[in-house]
Amino acid sequence: MSLNAPAHGADKKLLGVLRGERPAVPPVWLMRQAGRYLPEYRELRADKGGFLELVYDSAAAAEVTLQPLRRFGFDGAILFSDILIVPYAMGQSLWFEAGEGPRLAPILAETDLSALTPEWSRFDAVYDTVRRVKAALNPNVTFLGFAGSPWTIATYMVAGQGSKDHGAARRMAYGEPDRFAALIDAIIAATVEYLSGQIATGVEAVQLFDSWSGSLAPIQFERWVIDPNRRIVAALKERHPDIPVIGFPKGAGAKLADYAVQTGVDAVGVDETIDPHWAHGALPAGMPVQGNLDPLALIAGGRAVEEAVDAIRAAFADRPHIFNLGHGILPDTPIAHVEALLSYVRQQGDCS
Repeated sequence: MSLNAPAHGADKKLLGVLRGERPAVPPVWLMRQAGRYLPEYRELRADKGGFLELVYDSAAAAEVTLQPLRRFGFDGAILFSDILIVPYAMGQSLWFEAGEGPRLAPILAETDLSALTPEWSRFDAVYDTVRRVKAALNPNVTFLGFAGSPWTIATYMVAGQGSKDHGAARRMAYGEPDRFAALIDAIIAATVEYLSGQIATGVEAVQLFDSWSGSLAPIQFERWVIDPNRRIVAALKERHPDIPVIGFPKGAGAKLADYAVQTGVDAVGVDETIDPHWAHGALPAGMPVQGNLDPLALIAGGRAVEEAVDAIRAAFADRPHIFNLGHGILPDTPIAHVEALLSYVRQQGDCS
């Protein structure tokens, strides 16, 4: 079938699972599947000279999005971009230090937030990437957009970079809750616009990444993870009622069930630290789940992967399931192990 064939009648297995279907073999995609473990990605990134330059070259970003599809035939394509495009479009300075990761001008004083001048045109290159990928994508592949959730975005905006304990944002949330709430409100509004733009230009489902939700105490989790994500989901459902939303609160632990029920997400991502049997029992009946192979098991390969796959498939046999990692694929993951994982998952058939 041509890459440009119309989607009418296409078998979008991943999208079907998000809507409650249970195929004999789960659809597969991997978080961070377009990335440094692929030589073709490393070559293109080196050619562009930096990460942000790659994101803002729409033709190159579309190429990166499609690279793992050509190699592995995943059931889902995830837009190649970065969660920090949201604070960048909100007016915060963003740059990437070689070997050290992203840097932002930190939110330090009362005036810092009010001084931000949004530049929504900074979303335009991402929307152009969506259009390019949509035009080239196999019609059986589900196209996923994404954004970072407000708590995770706020940790970067307040500290100006990543941190181990997200202490700067946690201190502000405890000590200046009204000011922190204003920051969260601004992120929510920007995120809704950003995801709506992705949907308008071609993505078929979206994922909210709350990568650092595990750093919060339970009461803070309710306020800064569950409630902001609930508001985003409600706003998206009002605008785009047929677009599924996957919520991924990494590190949520025992709060995962509350998150799943209270945010209104259509599906929930499960990280590698959560027992899939516990998750199946704790989550609402029939709710689609995604996960949750340990990325380090994929590096080990062999029986470590096969045993983990068997356990995950057995745990989620009675509910809609998207096979994925419990977090992003790691840069030193052997390509042969990804190929073996896909082969093993797809050869197992119905394990119910």
